[in-house]
Amino acid sequence: MTALGPSLCDWIGSLFGNDNTWRYAWTSWDQCLGNRIHELIEYPQSVITDLPVFWYGGAPLIVLAFAGRQLSVRSGHSLLGGIIARSAAVALLLLLLPELLLITFDLALGPECADAWGPPDLVNWQAGMDLYCLAPPLLVLLAVRSPRREFVRRGPLARTTVAVLTVTATLLLAAKSAPPPRVSSAYELDCAGFGDVTARGPSQGEKDFLCDVRGYSLGHRWSVTEWNEVADRDVLAQGRHLCGLAVQHGGDVGARAVREAPQTSLTGVLASLCPEVARKQEADAQQEKAENDAYVARKERACAAHPAHRPKIGPVRQKRATMWTEFWTIDGWEDGYEGTVPEMVENLVGSERGALSIWAADEIGHACVTVESYTRRPPMELKGWEEVVEVGYESPNGSLELVDGDGKRLTGLTSAGPGSYRVRVHLRGRELVTQVVDAPAGAVQLLIMIFPGKEKKPTVYR
Repeated sequence: MTALGPSLCDWIGSLFGNDNTWRYAWTSWDQCLGNRIHELIEYPQSVITDLPVFWYGGAPLIVLAFAGRQLSVRSGHSLLGGIIARSAAVALLLLLLPELLLITFDLALGPECADAWGPPDLVNWQAGMDLYCLAPPLLVLLAVRSPRREFVRRGPLARTTVAVLTVTATLLLAAKSAPPPRVSSAYELDCAGFGDVTARGPSQGEKDFLCDVRGYSLGHRWSVTEWNEVADRDVLAQGRHLCGLAVQHGGDVGARAVREAPQTSLTGVLASLCPEVARKQEADAQQEKAENDAYVARKERACAAHPAHRPKIGPVRQKRATMWTEFWTIDGWEDGYEGTVPEMVENLVGSERGALSIWAADEIGHACVTVESYTRRPPMELKGWEEVVEVGYESPNGSLELVDGDGKRLTGLTSAGPGSYRVRVHLRGRELVTQVVDAPAGAVQLLIMIFPGKEKKPTVYR
């Protein structure tokens, strides 16, 4: 009846239609020795426990052993009956004890190893059921023991079994009584920086790290999703482990050992926990900025080296700049028309009311730009230019400005205020940058003339 206990409870519960099934899903980043051994023996065990004699907690096997013992005793072979009963009990013990001992072993190693077995509720329930299922075979052994009139010291096997079960029960009770893993809220960690921290224990760096991981920090919009429900202590433990790997490589989170670590998803927020990583990232950022500044300076010097355009009539203003783009064009907008994308003429210049687009690079690059504003139509200039296209432009409020991908702006381009204009764009260097992988700096040159004019149709001069 003891062996049938769990099955009977489930069966009675099902009669009342009460489904108390708990379903768990968990992620384990590492496995300790106990869990690895369990995985190795799990399949062979399942093949054996699928045999009908091991169903219902081994109740059929116990019944067969009881019947075999009774028949043996009645036929005068009591010794054989004891062997049959003990063999059945030992078979059940060999199937039940490994999992319990392996769970206990990993629990003794620490919380990181315990997590490989699943959530605490599941581990406690499984260990409790394993302990319960040990009762039937132990009762069988107790029932067939030889009667003794005086105390006899038990053998090493019996003493070891009692000791193991005692230690197991003690560890499981300790694990059950331990406080549940904590996932602190944004308020408890003071992620907003209001100074009202309620979470005690972690350092400021650890709190910042938890805020970043959970997505609570203002500077981190997205959380590291797979760690959302993982306890604070476990997240910190994994972060410290990853920090240790990074420190071994000078704080470089791009090192192979860090990239291949199970916790590698934490590298994006590791700097708040790991000062060595923060210092390495700051040094890398400064070096990258220095290299980028030097690169930009070289391109600007190349543009500045081009002779300045000498207009045939005096413009109201002339501006020169090295302008950058990551999407082929530099754009012009007026207030309220930002984001408008005009249709291009000859893939060089396009215009709509309040918006202007001019080709400047083969997707990513820079152009040496000269913009001239006039109060009247300037003379035509074709010599030295590969492409020349003129389009109409309607200025709604006279605030047209050219903007490049880095935010550089050229303003004051519509000299006569709101009204109708013509925009004449001169280009050279397109063929060079589209055919050469590493074109020389300053290869693309643009001359943009903006002047009043009522004509709407585009004109292609070259």
